Amino acid sequence: MSIDLSQFHQVFYEESYEGLDAMEQGLLDMDVTDPDSEVINTIFRSAHSIKGGAGTFGFNQVADFTHVLETLLDEVRSGDRSLDQNAMDLLLTSVDCVRSLLQELQAGDEPDLTQANDLKAQFEAILKGESAPANSADSGGAAPPPSTDSQAAEPPAGGWKIMFKPHLNMLQTGNEPTRMLRQLAEISQDKLEVSAQFDRLTDFTTMNPEHCYLAWEITIQTPVERHEIDEVFEWVEDDADVSIEAIASGETAAAPVAEQVQEAPAAQPPAETPVAASVPDQEKAPAKKASKPAAQESSSIRVSIDKVDSLINMVGELVITQSMLGQLGQNFDITRVQRLQEGLAQLEHNTRELQESVMKIRMMPISFVFSRFPRLVRDVSRSLDKKIELKMSGENTELDKTVMEKIGDPMVHLIRNSMDHGIETPDIRIANGKPETGTVVLNAFHQSGNIVIEIKDDGAGLNTDRILQKAIENGLVSADQNLTQEQMFDLIFQPGFSTADVVSDLSGRGVGMDVVRRNIAALNGSIEVSSERGKGSRFVIRLPLTLAILDGQLVRVGDQIYIFPLVSIVESIQSENLSINNVGGHSDVLQLRDEYVPIVPLHEVFNIETEEKSLNDSIIVVVETDGEKVGVVVDELLGQQQVVIKSLDENYKKVDGISGATILGDGTVALIIDISGMSKMAGTSAKLIDKSHKAA
Repeated sequence: MSIDLSQFHQVFYEESYEGLDAMEQGLLDMDVTDPDSEVINTIFRSAHSIKGGAGTFGFNQVADFTHVLETLLDEVRSGDRSLDQNAMDLLLTSVDCVRSLLQELQAGDEPDLTQANDLKAQFEAILKGESAPANSADSGGAAPPPSTDSQAAEPPAGGWKIMFKPHLNMLQTGNEPTRMLRQLAEISQDKLEVSAQFDRLTDFTTMNPEHCYLAWEITIQTPVERHEIDEVFEWVEDDADVSIEAIASGETAAAPVAEQVQEAPAAQPPAETPVAASVPDQEKAPAKKASKPAAQESSSIRVSIDKVDSLINMVGELVITQSMLGQLGQNFDITRVQRLQEGLAQLEHNTRELQESVMKIRMMPISFVFSRFPRLVRDVSRSLDKKIELKMSGENTELDKTVMEKIGDPMVHLIRNSMDHGIETPDIRIANGKPETGTVVLNAFHQSGNIVIEIKDDGAGLNTDRILQKAIENGLVSADQNLTQEQMFDLIFQPGFSTADVVSDLSGRGVGMDVVRRNIAALNGSIEVSSERGKGSRFVIRLPLTLAILDGQLVRVGDQIYIFPLVSIVESIQSENLSINNVGGHSDVLQLRDEYVPIVPLHEVFNIETEEKSLNDSIIVVVETDGEKVGVVVDELLGQQQVVIKSLDENYKKVDGISGATILGDGTVALIIDISGMSKMAGTSAKLIDKSHKAA
């Protein structure tokens, strides 16, 4: 019986991405003048495991590329080669290359090998000594050791004779002899003979099913490069005795038994049951391609055993409570009412704890997002010819996996802007009495049921004069308009706005900050800006911990119940005795202290029949969306509660102005208001506020 290895592909991809992250972090942390041997070993092991897994699953494009990368790293860790900054850059680029190859394979596409082949040629040139390390003289680094005669010579015309004798415990390490025989069949184009040796077989009653008692004598009858054979057996150097002899014109050149190649990789997934060495073409073909995944998103999640144990305990408590209530239901009478109430209270308590346990399973440390930024800061600072240090804190702060996957891109925009527009060049910083190295600080923490992410820099700060000038040129504000500092900061989030005079690959196209706000708003979050000229800027992102549960305010409009996200509500007020003006004969505007807020009757937006009442007798819920305030008229405020969000797109269809739905305690369905969409349906905008201000 054969095993479909495609079932292990997703695990391989996820472990490979983790390995690449470890390689990248190790390379970024490494001091080229005094490299840490443990860091080098970590980088080597990651490359070695990726190569082994790729070879196991037939991803030869990845295996071939990582082989030469691994060879270079092996020389570095053995002390035969040193590294300089150019080599570090090349290694970091190779990490990106492997990640790209894996993503294309995971998407079911044929990988583009252009970059891989170019990098491979550069690595091979270094290994041949054509490009010696810049600091080899200082560190005592030696050129690569010369190839052995057996590797340098042409492949023997007569082929190879191999004796392969696994140790008894080899199967327990996860290595499978049949897979090696299959690889030999592939490289020899099925021109090989295999005979099994049964000398070590024991009596059936004493046989251990986890031991390997067989050995194999293999004859390859076609010219094959020696290193190709070495690669087949390098996984089992500590778990088998291997001898390889060349067959050439009546003389043989024996190779040492159990040749030392490289350390064995981690245990591989279960392999197929041993069969014949000659494998049909369909078995040698790569497994069925995986479906195209979402970019940078993982379909699985790793959960600590503590969280799983907590969930199992809660389910056990729930079963006990259900059993108790079931017994109460048998021959129920009035004397059991108190026990029923106690049982229902216990059920509520267990359900709430179960909900919290389930939500914790999706919670992951934000370090999974933060880990991408050291490389980003390194690359961007070098391209800008600036010296920038990244400081991170709060990496263990947890939030929902879905939120975390969607906040990464907005954070990239903000950090790139801090480096491009905020941090000055070293000469300017020194002239202004600052250290030549600028600082970007990344911090995350929990606050009032939300996660707060801070991005701060000690750069030049936002130039409000320049911002206002560009806003006037773009027609966003008028020249005679008086804006507060907060309103001027808010202009940077307007579509198409940019203060850059030159368009580059980092900035100047006016695309980015408006997308940042829109993406954060889509997560029911908000972003605030503060800045001081010459001292730096601070961006604060506030997000809900999860998108599955929402803190909401229930309101009634006619006979319908709607829910406002609590994070969007500024205040709720009785409109009595408030200053309400009419603009143009059809739009009402509320004067709220020093601001003018457009009023939106919710029953008109959704065409709901409601009792006739004057605007002065209504309740106005002031909400904020896209930096603008809107007063929404409702009939009654009901209460606040957590609600479980259900998608309308999946269960019905997309509805304008509605972000989702929930089921209330009485079984009725309440719709959750999409504040931004509802505001657009009503036609409110900053222009209306400006007109109202002038009219007043």
